[in-house]
Amino acid sequence: MRIAINEALCSGHGRCYVLAPEVYTADDEGFVVQRGTEFDVPAELEEKARIGLEACPEGCISIVG
Repeated sequence: MRIAINEALCSGHGRCYVLAPEVYTADDEGFVVQRGTEFDVPAELEEKARIGLEACPEGCISIVG
């Protein structure tokens, strides 16, 4: 699974990294570190990645490819 995080939509609610810290991490300002990027998620963490994705109120996390 490959995840993309739209930097323009991320407003730093932090739900993704609170619910799935194995996949998403926070920076010092409360934003997800991976915003503005695409990254691969290992098969064993796909369920966690989806939990973080579904919790995002802005919908800035998406599955690509």
